[in-house]
Amino acid sequence: MAKKVKKLKLKTHKGAAKRFKKTGTGKIMRGAAFKRHILTSKSTKVKRHLRGSKVVTPGDARKINLMLPYK
Repeated sequence: MAKKVKKLKLKTHKGAAKRFKKTGTGKIMRGAAFKRHILTSKSTKVKRHLRGSKVVTPGDARKINLMLPYK
């Protein structure tokens, strides 16, 4: 009788898990950059457009999907 070999579990990259979320359709969302400090020198329009979440580009999404196997 052959011994059953268990498949290894993949580890989630915790840094990526905190920064990215998957939508119901499978897209990956990220927060906008340039919104942390030195906001007085940025115009209201720039700050307004940096609100909310953005969709990750397809090239980066492939890498992030490898880091988040169970999301």
